Amino acid sequence: MLQETTLDAGQDAAHSSSNFGLKDEIRTYWSKRAETFDLSYGHRIRSTGEFDAWSRLIAHHAPIGPGDRVLELASGTGEVTRLLLGFGCSVDAIDLCEPMIERAKTKHRGSAVRFHLGDAENTMMPDALYDLVICRNLVWTLVDPQAALADWLRVLKPGGALVVVDGDWVNRSRRARLLQRLSGWVDRLTAAPHLWDEAAHRRIMRGVFFRNGLKAPALATMASAAGFVAIRTGPLTGIRRRQFASASWSERLRLLATYDDTFILSARKPTLAANTPGASP
Repeated sequence: MLQETTLDAGQDAAHSSSNFGLKDEIRTYWSKRAETFDLSYGHRIRSTGEFDAWSRLIAHHAPIGPGDRVLELASGTGEVTRLLLGFGCSVDAIDLCEPMIERAKTKHRGSAVRFHLGDAENTMMPDALYDLVICRNLVWTLVDPQAALADWLRVLKPGGALVVVDGDWVNRSRRARLLQRLSGWVDRLTAAPHLWDEAAHRRIMRGVFFRNGLKAPALATMASAAGFVAIRTGPLTGIRRRQFASASWSERLRLLATYDDTFILSARKPTLAANTPGASP
């Protein structure tokens, strides 16, 4: 990801004076990314080893099994969907972008996944329906994360789990910035395709809530304020090693640059007993 930089004044003025808002910018950006999304490291799950590592990590943070009803937020091209289907879950997958959904539908043709075009910050799903709400690389793009967390709590059953995988894509150490520059140099040397619109990405980063970077402790505090309990955070144990094994040299440099900035967070919706006045803690 790119650090926030000064925007082109003309572009900024054009967007601010039009009816084209931040959510439209996000939808347009990711719709364009859909075509090449699976080519970027960290998006497509490229190996059986990585698939198994993701499955173990999710199961470690949340009870999940056959028949569980899951809401997958910002489901993209359906990579996390594959993990959920591997557990035997019943999946509702929601995404803001039709091209992402179409690619996911193609990938999961014949499965029982229910795909929904919608906003992960305001899911419009029924109350207390899901055993698990899960998302990967979504929270950094949220405009109002506190409202989103309240909505995710609402749609969970009592005792249901939230799992968030994300990272700080803004703040970089001197070492990480050097690795990113080396990665760009390798890309130019090998004529690697450029997979994202940097100007659009900068505009989005300027408008989102976590424009200064997303950290696990800050998200944990917000989850607690929203009413979640049993909050845990940790590293992506086993994932990076598996991704590194299947990555190009340029991708390996980027992985090393972001290794310490990614995390998983899990939390629970309180049980009905915990919400009953006078109940024991």
